[in-house]
Amino acid sequence: MSVSGETRRLSVPQFMARKGGEPLVCLTAYTAPVARLLDPHVDMLLVGDSLGMVIYGYETTLPVTLAQMIAHGDAVVRHTRKALVVVDLPFGSYQASPSVAFEAASAVMAKTGCTAVKLEGGVEMAETVAFLSQRGIPVMGHVGLTPQAVNALGGYRSRGKDDAESAKIRMDTRAIVDAGAFAVVVEAVREPIARELTTETPVPIIGIGGSPACDGQILVTDDLLGLFGTFTPRFVKRYAELGESIGRAAAEYAADVRARRFPGPEHVFGTKAKRV
Repeated sequence: MSVSGETRRLSVPQFMARKGGEPLVCLTAYTAPVARLLDPHVDMLLVGDSLGMVIYGYETTLPVTLAQMIAHGDAVVRHTRKALVVVDLPFGSYQASPSVAFEAASAVMAKTGCTAVKLEGGVEMAETVAFLSQRGIPVMGHVGLTPQAVNALGGYRSRGKDDAESAKIRMDTRAIVDAGAFAVVVEAVREPIARELTTETPVPIIGIGGSPACDGQILVTDDLLGLFGTFTPRFVKRYAELGESIGRAAAEYAADVRARRFPGPEHVFGTKAKRV
């Protein structure tokens, strides 16, 4: 707590200091109302490019624009006080060169007020991670299943099934950490590899379909709440089925409107509601 009694947002050094300690709780957020509800309970909120699928209904994250990421990042930052907020750099906004990545990342940070950005990739992104980190932009890495490379990877499948894939995941993680990444998301990677990376890597490893041994865990909030689609990935635990509740509420509302049960006297102006 600050001297004034206001909650201070978790900083990158504080996040890194949790390595090997109490697990870091991370979730995605794309909108102000959801971010406000999640903020008291988490250490990090990721404004992920998964919003392309969750919010906009795209089949992949590839169509997401920098403008969309900035708009949603701004909403999440303005309505939170506690969590470290990280915003994804979308596909095509950073791969061309370190200088292009800096333009995108600096725009995101300046226009949203977020603490850090996240980008996907390993060895090929090490130079970019170093370029950004040396210029005051904290970078979170993302290895394993990298959704922006879904076409090159041949679909959404777990990674590390053979020696070559396992070696690449290790090499990618080491490269971006050595370049200055303050944490790494490890997605859909075989459990022994995620456990090994957590033990051997000096920065927090955040798992999503990784290992319970990871320094923290992250899920897409809409998956956790049962709001997004009917398919549940293996690594998701549904803590609620809000999709079903919303459907039932909409059906009851529709029935009331059609039967003229809603609105009642208590819902309109200029009449007195009947007291029971």
